[in-house]
Amino acid sequence: MNPVRALALAGSLLALAACTTVGPNYKPPDEAKLNAPTAQGAFLGAQSAAVRQDPVPAGWWKLYDDAVLNALVEEGLKANTDLRVAAANLARARAVAGEADDAGGFKVGASASAMHARESGEQFLLSEPLPVENLADAGVKVSYQVDLVGRLKRASEAAHADADASQAALDLARVSVAADVARAYVEACANGHELAVAQRTVDLQSRNLEVTRRLVGAGKGTAVDLTRAQALLDQSRAALPTFQSRRRAALYRLATLTGKPPAEFPKAVEACVTPPALKRPIPVGDGAALLKRRPDVRQAERTLAGATARIGVATAALYPSITLGAGAGSTGLLADIGQPAANRWGLTSLISWTLPGEGERSRIRQAEAGADAALARFDGVVLTALRETETSLDAYAHDLRRQAALKAARDQAALAEDQARRLYQAGRSPYLAGLDAQRTLAGAEAALAASDSQVAADQVNLFLALGGGWER
Repeated sequence: MNPVRALALAGSLLALAACTTVGPNYKPPDEAKLNAPTAQGAFLGAQSAAVRQDPVPAGWWKLYDDAVLNALVEEGLKANTDLRVAAANLARARAVAGEADDAGGFKVGASASAMHARESGEQFLLSEPLPVENLADAGVKVSYQVDLVGRLKRASEAAHADADASQAALDLARVSVAADVARAYVEACANGHELAVAQRTVDLQSRNLEVTRRLVGAGKGTAVDLTRAQALLDQSRAALPTFQSRRRAALYRLATLTGKPPAEFPKAVEACVTPPALKRPIPVGDGAALLKRRPDVRQAERTLAGATARIGVATAALYPSITLGAGAGSTGLLADIGQPAANRWGLTSLISWTLPGEGERSRIRQAEAGADAALARFDGVVLTALRETETSLDAYAHDLRRQAALKAARDQAALAEDQARRLYQAGRSPYLAGLDAQRTLAGAEAALAASDSQVAADQVNLFLALGGGWER
């Protein structure tokens, strides 16, 4: 083939490649759960007065107006080891995408060699030996792989979709880190609060034991009263180690979440005895905003896009692979390199094609099944995101109502304790009646402290379900 015909063929193949891409073009399926009207609307739990349908802010933890919490979350987002792993995975995925982009197009290579040797005379049909000579070869080759049916294009689409999924995985890790730091901070402060309440109960029981001992000594009580008072004190003391252990575990978790050894836990949090609480309704948005915001939904959608592109990659194996090339160089005696007699050039075309068999068609079916599985996973992630949010909203609303009831019970127990104390001081009620009122108040305060901790945890769980905090 002369050069003109070769160039004409190359142009025709390039034009054909520009308009032919096998495999389905990706778009989110209309039947995907993401498009369901009930998935896009307001949440069922958004009717609570504790939430509002305003957009979720990027740095939701700042709604607590807690400088210590803000600093811990920012530190975690910079130093957390899981984020470092996710960032490295993203860098690798982007490098793979760059490799896929560079798989086609022009490739240029150059070579040069020199040797002092005697060539075989017989390879030139000569009977006498050839002299020892200085030989050389130098050349340049240019090749172009024609993307005849879009195999390289689909491979690039799949690689970029994988990179996008890795970016979403990094964002998802940021969401988890922010929520885990906030949760550990809430747990440390909440256990500090419950520990303080339990310590007050121990102090109260200690005083009651001493008073009971004096009453028994004065003949105004029985040994049963003294035994009961001692048992109550021992029971109250038994609760202290649990809260101390939980608080220390939360502190250790805060240290590792911020990229530090457990021994370097934040000392400022160790003295915290008041869990952070929101003074305003939580902004939750709606289903449409949730599904756009949650990184795991975006990750599943990008995985589906990559699986769809791989159908085209598998389908392209049914068609020929074409590579065009051109080369020029100089081969001969070292002294003649570059001279017309030693120069050479050529145009080449390579068409390779394996006749399609059951193996190639099986790989297409595998890719199609992979896309079906990716769609099912995408639907599952969407449904899970909606379920987690609705569940968190419901739990938050019910725990708020429980907290309100426990506050009322605590207030009534405090009133009863005050009345019993006044009656005792006036000589109109026995001491043990006041003791029972004090025990009731201590139990009500402990129950309210546990409820406060649960409500604070519910708030963090709701923010985690809403998927905010990755926007940087």
